[in-house]
Amino acid sequence: MTLTVRLDPALETKVDQEARRLGITKSEFVKDALERVLGLKSPASLLKAVRSLRPTCNPSGSENVSAKMKAKLREKRPD
Repeated sequence: MTLTVRLDPALETKVDQEARRLGITKSEFVKDALERVLGLKSPASLLKAVRSLRPTCNPSGSENVSAKMKAKLREKRPD
């Protein structure tokens, strides 16, 4: 579904800057914000899941995290 929203220039600039900073599209940024506001996505529940003591399917998943994150970010923004 397509939804058109008119934003004042200052707000559009902030949305654009934050989306770029996060390495996502403006559409993804707005969808994420709407999901959080509507209670469909809860940062608290995501944090709780991350902090749980459940083992992950990848035991070496916590090794070289910094290097893995840098590589993923470079894939999104090669410049």
